[in-house]
Amino acid sequence: MNFLLNKYFMDLSGGRIKYLIIEEHIKKLIDKNKIEDGEKLPSIRELSQFLKVNNITIVNAYKRLKSEGYAVQKMGSGTYAKRKDMNRNLNREYSRALKKIFSSEIGDYIDFTGETSSGEFFKINLFKDVLNEVLDRDGPRALIYQEPLGYEGLRKSISDIFWKGNINKEDILIISGAQQGIDVVSKSILNTNDSVIVEKPTYSGALSVFRSRRSEIVEIPVEKNGVNVDKLEKILQKNNIKCFYTMSYFQNPSGISYNNDKKSRILRLAEIYDFYIIEDDYLSELIYDSNIKYNSFKSLDHNDRVVYIKSFSKIFLPGIRIGYLIPPKKFKENIQNSKINTDIATSSLMQRALDLYIRKGMWKDYINTLNIKYKDIYIYTEECITEYLKDKIDFIKPGGGLHFYLKIKDNVKIDSINLFRKARDKGVLITPGSLYYKNPLEGKKYFKIGFSHISKENIKKGIQILNKLMII
Repeated sequence: MNFLLNKYFMDLSGGRIKYLIIEEHIKKLIDKNKIEDGEKLPSIRELSQFLKVNNITIVNAYKRLKSEGYAVQKMGSGTYAKRKDMNRNLNREYSRALKKIFSSEIGDYIDFTGETSSGEFFKINLFKDVLNEVLDRDGPRALIYQEPLGYEGLRKSISDIFWKGNINKEDILIISGAQQGIDVVSKSILNTNDSVIVEKPTYSGALSVFRSRRSEIVEIPVEKNGVNVDKLEKILQKNNIKCFYTMSYFQNPSGISYNNDKKSRILRLAEIYDFYIIEDDYLSELIYDSNIKYNSFKSLDHNDRVVYIKSFSKIFLPGIRIGYLIPPKKFKENIQNSKINTDIATSSLMQRALDLYIRKGMWKDYINTLNIKYKDIYIYTEECITEYLKDKIDFIKPGGGLHFYLKIKDNVKIDSINLFRKARDKGVLITPGSLYYKNPLEGKKYFKIGFSHISKENIKKGIQILNKLMII
C-alpha cells in the first residue's frame, strides 16, 4: 500500500493541494483494485510520516474519500477502502435512459438492447384460441384455483415433453421467470458471507441478487467453451464455495456455450468440493450452429448437484412471466417454501394456457419458426459486424441466441460507456459491458448488441452509426 502511494508522491510541492492529490490517487488505486474493497488503509500518523506531510493533510484526504463513498471508518479500528458502486450508478443511468425512451419515442431509436424474442413471430390468434379453450374447459377454476407448486398439468407437460419423464412432476416448481428463480434459490441456499462463484462477465440481475444476500462473489473468466476448469479447481481448493452460477448456453453477455467435457468435469468438482451448480438455462432453444449439441448440466447430473432454472419469458412472451425450477432434493422443501412466501402462486390461467399450448404441439412449431427466422437475422448481423466494424472490434461467434458481445480494440479511442451515451444521442441503443462485471472498469471495452427486435435495414444502419462513433 505505502509503496503504491510513494511511487506517485515523491514530490508534493509546487503549490498543489496535497490532500486532493492523495485522495485522487487512492481513489484510482481502489477503482483499479490495487487497493482491494475492504482493505484497511494506513493510519493517519503512519501515512503522514511516510509521505512527509502533516496529519491534517491525511485527515482531509480520508474525509473526502469517506464523503465520496470510497472509504468507511470503523470506530476503534481505522479507515477501510470501499469500492464505489459504479455498477449501481451506471445501472441507474442505463435504466432511466431506456425508461424515458420506451415511454415515449422508442420508434425513433434503433434498439440493440432487446433480450427477448419479438412478438412479430408469435401467432396471437392461436394463443387466444387456447385461452378460450382453457376458460371453456375449466371455468372459474382457471382464474381462482391455485396450486403451491404450480399447475399440475403444466408440471406434467414439462416432465413428459421436455424431460421425457426423467424428472418427476413433483420435483418441478413453477416460478414467475428466471429472475425470481435466482432470488428464491439464493434465499434458500445462501447465508450471509457464503461464497458464490460467477462467470466473468455475468448477468447483472444475478449479481444484484447475490449482493443482496451479502454473499462473497468470486469471479472466474469465461473462455470459448466455458470457464477454465483448472482455474476453477484452484479457487475451490482455496475457498469454501457454496454455489457456482452459470448460464450453460449462449451465456449473457459473452454468448459462449459449454461443451460436454467441461460440464462433466465441473459436475465432478461439485461432488468432490461439495458445492451446488445454479444452472440458468437461458436461450438454449435457439441453436443455429449444428456443431452445438444440447445437453444441460441437469441432464448430466447424477449426484443431484444442479439447481435448474428455466424461463419461458425470454423465448415465449415477456409479459407472460412463467418459468420453472428443479431443485436438488436436499433443498427442495426450503426452495418450495421460499417461492410460496414470495408470491404464493404464479398466474393459474397462464399456466393452464401454456400447458395446453405445449400439449397441442404449438410450442414446438413456434420454436421451429423462431430458429428459422432468427438464424437468418443472426447471419445478417454477423455479416454487418464483420463488414463495418472488423478493424474496431473482436468477437466470438455464439452460434445461437439473440445477441453478440463485442470487444473494442485498443486502437479505438472510446470506451463502451461513452459509446452508449454517444450512440444514444444518435438514436442507437446498446448495452455497455460494465453492467456485467463486479468491477465495472473491467467491462469498459465491451458492449452487447441484441438483434431480436430490429429489421435488417436498421441493423445495418445502426452498426454503420456505431462505426462512425468508434474513432481509431
